[in-house]
Amino acid sequence: MKKPQTNYAFIDGTNLHRTMQEVGWDLDYHRFRIYLSEHYAVGKAYYFIGYMPENTPLYTFLQSIGYVIIFKPILKTPDGKVKGNCDAELVLQAMIDLGSYEKALIVSSDGDFYCLVNYLREKNKLECVLAPCKAGCSHLLDIASKGRVAYLDNLRGKLEFKKKNPL
Repeated sequence: MKKPQTNYAFIDGTNLHRTMQEVGWDLDYHRFRIYLSEHYAVGKAYYFIGYMPENTPLYTFLQSIGYVIIFKPILKTPDGKVKGNCDAELVLQAMIDLGSYEKALIVSSDGDFYCLVNYLREKNKLECVLAPCKAGCSHLLDIASKGRVAYLDNLRGKLEFKKKNPL
């Protein structure tokens, strides 16, 4: 019997993507969405990301496999770097929806979410923090969650995108 999908995931898209690049593997976002549903009973998975028109096919793909995309306009610095930090949007959405979900899953390794994780835990609304990688995860998240942190790098065999062999 399938679990009721009463939990929500709040995904720091930039943190997730960049960390996966740093550790050298491609996350299979479709399998990840299924994993969230089956393992954590996630009915709604928000994916927070800076909006860049050239990434429209990516956004369309993510929406087609079950993510709710929340965009933030980006800014380019004088040296050409892109800034699109979505931390405030993630926190705000978690609070707007507080009465709609049973538990929240925060997908990030960013210590800026310490106060949100701490608040959710105190209100018994935190399922866990799912950090992309143990090596880069802020210790503040471990403190705020009281040790309820899981790591995607432990799931590489399950969630890594497997490129098809062209031969």
